[in-house]
Amino acid sequence: MDIEEFRKYCLSLGDVSEKMPFGKFAARYDSILAFYVYGHMFCFIDIDNFTFVNVKSTSDEIEYIKERHVSVGNPINQSLKHWLQLNFDGDIPDTSIYTWVQRAFEIVRDKYTKPTTHKKECSKPEL
Repeated sequence: MDIEEFRKYCLSLGDVSEKMPFGKFAARYDSILAFYVYGHMFCFIDIDNFTFVNVKSTSDEIEYIKERHVSVGNPINQSLKHWLQLNFDGDIPDTSIYTWVQRAFEIVRDKYTKPTTHKKECSKPEL
């Protein structure tokens, strides 16, 4: 997997921004690049050690992936219940990693998308 290709893919998902937010907490996290939708993180990578991606997920999906693949790990400083680390040089094909990144994007996007309400126009009955 190529880091620039991965970055372009994430940015192509729509309403995505990127930040390097963790360096202010500890210098060892200066190289963490996070991708956000509506201001909320859905995945992140280490640009100095591009060997994995951490993705937002659901408990059921995390269990599903862990049952089928050995190249998964615990996410860096994130909840084990909501985040999963996918290792690039393992048994998960790049196409599947892109699918899980898209799924992470959808989870976060859908959580923070406000439902549209349609106001019904009521006509007054003629008297």
